[in-house]
Amino acid sequence: MHTVAILAYDGMSGFESGLAAEIFGMTELSERFSAGIARPWYAVRLCAETPEVRMLGGATVRTAYGLAELAAADTVVIPSVRDIDDPTTPALVEAIQAADRRGARLVSICSGAFALAAAGVLDGRSATTHWLYADELQRRHPGIEVDRAPLYVDNGRVLTSAGCAAGLDLCLHIVRSDRGVGVANDVARRLVIAPHRAGGQAQYVETPVPLPADDGRIAAGMAWALEHLDAAITLDELAAHCAMSRRNFLRQFAKATGTTPMKWLTEQRVQASLPLLEASALSVEQIAARVGFESPVTYRYHFVRQMHTAPSDYRSTFAGRPA
Repeated sequence: MHTVAILAYDGMSGFESGLAAEIFGMTELSERFSAGIARPWYAVRLCAETPEVRMLGGATVRTAYGLAELAAADTVVIPSVRDIDDPTTPALVEAIQAADRRGARLVSICSGAFALAAAGVLDGRSATTHWLYADELQRRHPGIEVDRAPLYVDNGRVLTSAGCAAGLDLCLHIVRSDRGVGVANDVARRLVIAPHRAGGQAQYVETPVPLPADDGRIAAGMAWALEHLDAAITLDELAAHCAMSRRNFLRQFAKATGTTPMKWLTEQRVQASLPLLEASALSVEQIAARVGFESPVTYRYHFVRQMHTAPSDYRSTFAGRPA
């Protein structure tokens, strides 16, 4: 069974370690909640340098798993560090490096990237962290290509996420990569969260909560577009369905989502194609047409940019998994 080790440490917040434990430990929850999730799932281990750690709020957590189990895990999750100015302990650095030498998947949430950076596993790679810490991470570790914009960065075996809530997106992305889009969507429904926010989505937008009137109109336009992905949709059509001028629509859409309408639409088309690649016998050309791309060439181009693999390779990896 694939083992997921989640670091616990003195002064930790329960949110990030909890969200990872919730997603990867789903089969350990009540049978009613986890029914339908294929077994074997993941084996979760909460690992700490000491048997007992104190959490924010006065709680105490005891665990039977130490850094040896963390170094031996298949996936290692490092939540936010307590203070980015506190040096990463030599024992934790060695455990991360040992996991890296074994080829484990290394994951950081928010400022947990500082621990991965201290272990040297981010050198020569692109990475992200909370936008508040991005400049400091770059200053301390110039060998890392720090990108302060995205929700998460997937380098294949090393993955980093932005602020705490972006850890949800990254953990779901990992489930999607391991188990397929259908399973990830099912997990998202159980947690009542968005099934997919692309890693490239901005982690900070000018107006996180849009004005109610604009929010309703933008949401209506987005819903209409999702129902008509098989058709050619122009920017003017989207603006019209939002009852806005083209200029105002572009401005309000960017405020609400942190991206452009056409980029969002392209991302939705690619995402809509994933279940078809996984569970249908349609050709790549047929799938491209069904989700609204003007040609298979255009579809392949955007698919590779978004998914970092070709549609045919994705199908080879995920064909036959539940969709």
